[in-house]
Amino acid sequence: MVKLELREMDAGRVAVLRIENPPVNSVGSAVRVSLDEQLKAALSDASVKAVVLTGTARFFSGGADIREFNTPKAAVRPSLRELIAQIEAAEKPIVAAINGTALGGGLELTLGCHGRVADPTAKLGLPEVKLGVLPGAGGTQRLPRLIGLDAALEIIVGGEPVTAQQALEYGLVDDVDNDPVAKAIELALTIAQGVRAPRRVDHDPMDMPASAAAFDSARKNAERRYRGCIAPLEAIACVEKTLTTKLEEGLEFERDRFQYLVNGDQSKAQRHIFFAERKAAKLPSDEPADVKIRRVGVVGAGTMGGGIAMSLANAGLSVVLMEQSDAALERGWGTIVRNYETSQRRGRFTAEEVEERLARIQRSVDYADFADADLVIEAAFEDMAVKKEIFSRLDAVCRPDAILASNTSRLDIDEIAGVTSRPERVLGMHFFSPANVMRLLEVVKGAQTSNAVLAAVFGLATRIGKVPVLVGVCDGFVGNRMVSHYTREAYFLLEEGATPAQIDGALRRFGMAMGPLQMQDMAGLDISWAARKRQAPTRPAHLRYSKVADRICEMGRFGQKTGSGFYRYEPGSREPIPDPEVHALIEQCAAEAGIVRRDISDEEIVERTIFALVNEAAKIVQDGIAQRPSDIDVVYVAGYGFPMFRGGPMFYADTVGLEHVLNTIQRFHKEHGEFWTPAPLLEELVRSGRRFSDL
Repeated sequence: MVKLELREMDAGRVAVLRIENPPVNSVGSAVRVSLDEQLKAALSDASVKAVVLTGTARFFSGGADIREFNTPKAAVRPSLRELIAQIEAAEKPIVAAINGTALGGGLELTLGCHGRVADPTAKLGLPEVKLGVLPGAGGTQRLPRLIGLDAALEIIVGGEPVTAQQALEYGLVDDVDNDPVAKAIELALTIAQGVRAPRRVDHDPMDMPASAAAFDSARKNAERRYRGCIAPLEAIACVEKTLTTKLEEGLEFERDRFQYLVNGDQSKAQRHIFFAERKAAKLPSDEPADVKIRRVGVVGAGTMGGGIAMSLANAGLSVVLMEQSDAALERGWGTIVRNYETSQRRGRFTAEEVEERLARIQRSVDYADFADADLVIEAAFEDMAVKKEIFSRLDAVCRPDAILASNTSRLDIDEIAGVTSRPERVLGMHFFSPANVMRLLEVVKGAQTSNAVLAAVFGLATRIGKVPVLVGVCDGFVGNRMVSHYTREAYFLLEEGATPAQIDGALRRFGMAMGPLQMQDMAGLDISWAARKRQAPTRPAHLRYSKVADRICEMGRFGQKTGSGFYRYEPGSREPIPDPEVHALIEQCAAEAGIVRRDISDEEIVERTIFALVNEAAKIVQDGIAQRPSDIDVVYVAGYGFPMFRGGPMFYADTVGLEHVLNTIQRFHKEHGEFWTPAPLLEELVRSGRRFSDL
């Protein structure tokens, strides 16, 4: 786990302790015990003048083993806090050689050292807030004392790693060197010789005026970025302690808040999503990709196509963006340029980086320019005839080994593949809007899609920063098949007595990024209207159907893009404004349907919409459209704004209790009819006393 190597130097012997715990050198219970043993051996060896602590391969240490949280292994001594205190108090200098990534507890380990040297490629960070906890081994107390409040708040509350060069500028590391171990040995020996003083953390309160504005700003940023999450706010409270307490008292406060968080539902939910994303990225087959994707074509330069092209260009890929006319192409190109200019103004990219990305995108109005593409992604209008025509033309011009993908959000991939000579190389790649921002990618496996093609696309997804989830073919796949039931209940609730603002407000308070009606306005009501018209011939006549959304569309209200939908919008604003005209329309539809309106509670709104998601999700798992319940949680957290602190609809159902969920659905079944037929899988799980997380 931790190897000790003695190196003879001219200035004395140095013990190099190397953490070897692949894949990320996590400092779990076994590593802590091993490090404690080797550290004591090095410090008790009179011939050793100094100690260097380092890692292996690309990792110094990825931090604590979060699989051990809430288990007996978390209590195995020494704790990481105790190890760091031992390092900090050592009479011999201990210097960290940060050979690669140092995150969480790995970075905290270095904060107890008397010096730090980083490889130029190293990344250093404290991402604990993303897991619903906070740095619990002294990070909130030592980091501000080392680098100041502003930089520490950015690292602790932002949760993003910094580069080695940034760390040097902050004063987090003492040097950056291509051979961090050699440089750390040199630094450790100069400290041992008294040539250079060790960088020990001052245990006294920080000697600086309290900056209320800095903490207020940090709280506002945390509430905006981690909506509804309590961990960032607790982390800020811990950092505030550095101004008024000694280190030891601050460490106790940090420990108490860490325990509160790690035992709470939010952290368990966020850790569930962390592992669920990694599980979702693993394909059922280990067959390797049979094509290396370097050049990608995109058909359609609209909102989706432009965003997809940007995602690809941002990852360094060569892109051919095609439209049917020069005018349409230039409109799309203008949007891409404006998006990059906005990113540049916000500091995300430099002017040079923007130019590099734009240069990677070739504009075209000719299918022949896809001849050398490894992958072509169709992002045209959601119409089967349009997509079949495009795929027929792509099949004729693309290389036989090229992959053809559709960005369709609900159409039959097998029907699309049927017009090509290569159905095994056709699949769905359902991006979410805006595609250059949203992380989710539903990868739709057709009946004949090969495992090698899936492997190639999953590899590409990781490269462009997306979270891929494998799904099967059905109307709407996973996300939109479920959202149809979610919005159905929202429409019914409107007729029964709720207002758009009440429904959206209740679900925002539950934690959703936005309510279903505001979401529909943002996406464009005409898109879902087209799907409903397509489904109309097969819709059972005896089932209840709300005409509210259709009537709104018939008025030419398609959402934000037309300035009105369920709400109205002022020019240039996305702020929804309640509209009496819509309220009157809702009341008229209710009267025509013979519905007597009543008071609707927020609790009913949440249960009717969220449990509709859960019930349909259970059917999706049973149908084999999703591999596992946790994949559905990933889809909804990464793609639909479901609160990460609730862990996704399936984890949330487990949290509130499947028996309660089933009883509520059975009640809704009696009150509202066939739509609420309980999923057989849900009934079976309740009978057997199991949860979705057991599958």
